Amino acid sequence: MFFGNVKWYNMQKGYGFIIPDDASKDIFVHATQLEKIGLRSVATGQRIAYEPYNDRGRIAAGNLKLL
Repeated sequence: MFFGNVKWYNMQKGYGFIIPDDASKDIFVHATQLEKIGLRSVATGQRIAYEPYNDRGRIAAGNLKLL
């Protein structure tokens, strides 16, 4: 698992970004991944654990867990 904080999330657009703890490039997070854990949105600054995966050529966050 990797860890970070939500940089921002726009519920109307259905996506946002996570700032990884290792200061690497921001990680994309899509609404479908939140829905898998029963959420519609996450707050800016929310602590989160994730597994990176390839989403159509870009790195995205999956297997999310709120901390």
